[in-house]
Amino acid sequence: MSFPDHDDDSDAHFAREMHDLLEPICLVNFFSDEPTAELEALGFTGYWDGYFAGRAAPLGLVSALVVDAAFYSFAEGEVARHIPAVWRTASPTASYEARSRGCARALRRILEADADPGADTDVDPDPDTDALQIVRVVELLTRCAVSAPVEGRVMYAALRSLPTPADQVTTLWHVANMLREHRGDGHNAVLVSEQIGGTEAHVLNALDQGIHPPHTFGRIHHLPQARLDEVMDGLRGRGIVDEDDRFTDFGRLLKARIEHRTDALAAAPYRALSALERNDLRTLLAPLAAMLEATGSR
Repeated sequence: MSFPDHDDDSDAHFAREMHDLLEPICLVNFFSDEPTAELEALGFTGYWDGYFAGRAAPLGLVSALVVDAAFYSFAEGEVARHIPAVWRTASPTASYEARSRGCARALRRILEADADPGADTDVDPDPDTDALQIVRVVELLTRCAVSAPVEGRVMYAALRSLPTPADQVTTLWHVANMLREHRGDGHNAVLVSEQIGGTEAHVLNALDQGIHPPHTFGRIHHLPQARLDEVMDGLRGRGIVDEDDRFTDFGRLLKARIEHRTDALAAAPYRALSALERNDLRTLLAPLAAMLEATGSR
């Protein structure tokens, strides 16, 4: 089986560029200490309680089944170990606010965007600092983040319903996260259309990163061996991986197709910008992303 070639799509290409440039901003949530500390201050114990409370919070008081559907990538039972129990510790509103505060604190520390790293105030737009750069980035990203259709995009729609933060650095993280979840909603739709489950998607991602054997990937290595064997057997049966658990030619083509379609579906927010504004955003984001990548967003 083969897939048709795709024409070069400038919108999809720009969406991929933005994903690569925005991901270091979003990753402070997962790799920096500040978000975890803020969530622990609410009473959450362990990383994963805070993760599920902070990320699922925009959905409100929904069941584990709803969160599992929206997140897509967790193995059966993983979400239910945390949802709805986390809401006995703190409300969704408090949880999201703690996550947002922590991510903004981490960004301030790494980017040194605020004269007082411990403050929770706005950036002083001094032309001699990087503040104007962040102001312009936030302006462009906010326009993108509030302009895309919400149909079929549960996580994105949930975030769209929240108020825009009052200060620039918190807004930078908030809108970057909105665009990340918008892309994630589209990615999940593509995976569903290709009949690739969440655990299977992790296997494909691991192989794409050069991780072998793929079941050693950190997001799935803890799963029961019987479950991992079932997933790998299914991928072999579909011709996606070979007997050595490496991509077949078909598997590589399928992975490329998934990524291309994800890029295409992620392009809608950026159509709010002109060609000159896109170039401006690309130019301004690059040094911010490089600084964050240099620290591992920690």
